[in-house]
Parts: sequence; C-alpha cells; structure tokens
Amino acid sequence: MASFARSIHPFAIFRFLFLICISFTVADDISQDDNSVPRSPSCNNKFQLVKVKNWVNGVEGESLVGLSARFGASLPTRAEGVLKIRAVFTNPLNGCSNSTSKLSSSAALSVRGDCAFTTKAEVAQSGGAKALLVINDKEDLYKMVCSDNDTTLNITIPVVMIPKSGGEAINKSMVHGGVVELLLYSPNRPVVDFSVIFLWLMAVGTIVCASLWPLFTGSDQNTERYNELSPKDISSGTVKDNSEKEVLDISAKGAIVFVITASTFLVLLYFFMSAWFVWLLIVLFSIGGIEGMHACIVTLVFRKCRNCGWKTVDLPLLGEVTLLSVGVLLFCISFAVFWATNRHASYAWIGQDVLGICLMITVLQMARLPNIKVAAVLLCCAFVYDIFWVFLSPLIFHESVMIAVARGDNSGGEAIPMLLRVPRFFDPWGGYDMIGFGDILFPGLLISFSFRYDKAQKKGILNGYFLWLIFGYGVGLFLTYLGLYLMDGHGQPALLYLVPCTLGLIIILGSLRGELKYLWDYGSDSSSSHHLQKHKPVAVPDRS
Repeated sequence: MASFARSIHPFAIFRFLFLICISFTVADDISQDDNSVPRSPSCNNKFQLVKVKNWVNGVEGESLVGLSARFGASLPTRAEGVLKIRAVFTNPLNGCSNSTSKLSSSAALSVRGDCAFTTKAEVAQSGGAKALLVINDKEDLYKMVCSDNDTTLNITIPVVMIPKSGGEAINKSMVHGGVVELLLYSPNRPVVDFSVIFLWLMAVGTIVCASLWPLFTGSDQNTERYNELSPKDISSGTVKDNSEKEVLDISAKGAIVFVITASTFLVLLYFFMSAWFVWLLIVLFSIGGIEGMHACIVTLVFRKCRNCGWKTVDLPLLGEVTLLSVGVLLFCISFAVFWATNRHASYAWIGQDVLGICLMITVLQMARLPNIKVAAVLLCCAFVYDIFWVFLSPLIFHESVMIAVARGDNSGGEAIPMLLRVPRFFDPWGGYDMIGFGDILFPGLLISFSFRYDKAQKKGILNGYFLWLIFGYGVGLFLTYLGLYLMDGHGQPALLYLVPCTLGLIIILGSLRGELKYLWDYGSDSSSSHHLQKHKPVAVPDRS
C-alpha cells in the first residue's frame, strides 16, 4: 500500500536543500554607524533610524521610517513632550535655492538631487525651518554625508531622509487640501529582545526534535543500518531502510557540488531578484512545507493510533492512499495557502515557522551524514561559503550578497520565506529576528548522526556525543547573537560560530576518547574491521 507520506524521492531532498541554502545568516535590519564615510567635527553624528509620525487634518496616519544624516541636530529618543510641526514642500522642490514657500517653524520637505545634502539643509535652516526631510528617489534609505570640504558646517536642525513612498503619501495628502503635521524622534533599540530567546529555543528544539524523531514515532529500525556490526554500502548514495522510506546518504563529492550549486543560485538570486522570483520561492517553499507537515502529522497519528485510518482510496497520480493521508493532505494544503495569501499579516510568521520546522524535520529524516569525514567536508565548505558571501562578497559586489538576498532587495516588498523569524515584541522599531534554514540543517545533520551513533554504540548521555553537540550548538547560536550585538546589528554568518562549536567539538571529544578514527570512517568496511579488531579478545598463553 502506497502512502503520500512514506516515500519522497531523493530529488525532493535536493530541492529542499537547494532552497534552504540561500539564507545562512542571522540578519538584523539596522546599522547605526559607518566608518567608511567622511567625518569632521561638524559632521560626526551616528546614522540613526527615525520614526516620523504624521497626522492629516488631526487624524494620525501610519508612521514612516527615516534615516538621520551625519550632520545636523540629534533627535529626542521619546515622543513625549515633542511638538508637532507642519509639513511644507520647498519651492523649488529640490531645495537647492531660497524657497518661495514659507518655511518658518515648519518641517521642510525637498526631493533628492541637484545639489549636496548640506546645501539643502543650509537653505532650509536659513528659511526658518525646524527640520528638513529629504525624499529619496528610491525606497532605500541613503546615508547623507558631508563632502571632504564641509569642515565648517553650522547646521542646527535635524536632517532626515525618508523613502520615496513616504514622500508620495505626504504629497498626496497635501494635494487634496490636507494639513500634514509631523513629529520626529529616534527611540533606542533594546540591547536584548526576548524574541532572540524564543528563536534560540526554536532552533535548538527543531534539531532535538528531528534527532529524536525515530523515538517519538517508534521507528527504531531506521537506525539499524548504522550498527557497526553490519555496515552498509554508502557508495550508491540512496538506500532504503526497513521502514520503506528512501534515505539519502550525502557523499563528500556531493557536499562540494552542493555548496558550489548553492553559490551559483545565490548569485542568480542577487542579480535577478524580483517579485516573481520570490513568488516562485514562496510556491516551492509551500510545496516543501506541505510535504513536511503532512509527513509529520501522519507519522504522529499512526504512532498514537496504529489501527486507525487504514481505509484506502485510489486517486489519480497518488495511487492507493489512506483516507487519513488524504484528509491530512487537504489540511496541510489549506494551511499553506492561507499562509501564502496572508503572508504580510502580523501573524504570518507563525505559519512560516510551522511550515519551516516541519520541512526541516522531514529533511533531517531523509538526508543523513554517514560519518565525520563527510560531515567535515560539508560543514567546512558551508563555513567558507557563509563567510565569503557575508563578509568577503562586498569586495567584489560592493555589498554583502547574502544580506542583500535575505533582506529581499529589489523584490517588490516580498520577503524570502526560507527563514525562521520571530517579531521583536519589545522593540519600538518592530522588525524580526531571523535565522536561516541552513544554520539549523547543516549542524542538524551532524547532531542527528551523533544521536544515531550513540544509540548504535549503546552510549550513555554523558559518554556519548549527542548531548554535548546540542550544548555546543546552543553556545554557537548564542555567540552568533553576541556577534550581532557587538557589530551593531550587521548580519552575521552563523556558521562561523556554529561549525567550530559542533564539528570542532565532536572532533576534540573523539580524539580525547580515542574514537576519532572510527567516527571518521564510520560505516565503511575498514572502520568495522578496525572496531572489531579493537574489541577482539587477546589470547593469553597457558603456562600451567
């Protein structure tokens, strides 16, 4: 009897891994300083995100987000006690010469271009404006800096850049006769938001759950082929275990090819990122999430009730499947469609995380590392990949390719779905803390191997490897967020911290315990013969 949840072709595994490989970084969306731009005593401010609250005829609208300039007055950190100021467009709109519109005690608005930002600020200040808002010609927020010759600036009003859409919204309200009032302030971001702790628990919990999944579902036979007394041939790549579920053993050559393919796909995303491309990723992610959720739910239901839902029906394409499988499949499809159609809602992160976690649990059941040798090749390649595309790619592309793709630049407001994300509940700026699927799956493959190894070798909790690697992964993830904080929110390649804390840890422990050689070649004939020889009884000559 066939079941939709029982067998997923290894091609699906490659598709899943191909999707998740594009986001290896934990990224923040704020960078408050930049030492690469000119500084002077009168042009030495930090770049700060600015909240721009607005009212049209006394009715409060949606707040805008701007970016303060390197020069000008600093803004208060709280909105309480700050007075509203009326918005007025400069005339001419570029704000490069004295305005014919009255700017006294107002927030002057001008468009970007035709002259330096400092010139616009000086013109607005001379007209009596209390603040200057520069409307960018794009949605991005450009850093307004001084030139090398601006050494004697005396700009005492705040200068803020707002995105193109924000300026258009204000202009539309004023064209229709509305009186627009603005209030500017720059609240501080908390050092630690509790969402980081929740995200940490989700990442660690996903790996623990995926590793212990055979125990949850009673699939003990899934690990039998890792017993050292009956090593299996891993050269063919794909094997079937006793549960009739196809399992892919990753090879060293496949690991290298995978990382090269991931790099190629990342570059394609960077150059051809668009709304339709992200939509394609959303569809593929939804399909993978449906398969993963279906597999998890059906497996758990059959675990709790082995005799229920066995009535079958013959369907086109799927063949003979159980009614329970069909019912769960319809639920999973409805769940994914609801998430996709409401992905911009404030609660959409819950659906994305549920689909992502189910997908990762399923992938970790189907893709396995046979030994530490393959794990070292895969994780070291991913280690270099992550560092290069986050830290070194700006030397070639003038910006971090990984961060640009994860941020969804040029995607028409759509976001890459291959992330676990949690909203910053206590952050006045909102936003999300995120972790890429690759930061969970790659260490997860190694940790899952350590659990199967411990079980096959009948190791205890403390003298095994699984518990120590879980601890190492948790420490590595903590170091990732510490690095994120120390680098003022600049996106971090999480594998920079996770690989040494997992792969490095198992290599050190294996060396200290004298088991590294066996772990390195585990599952091969040479490893088994070495292990049997190691435990072979020594004959003592009888001298009696």
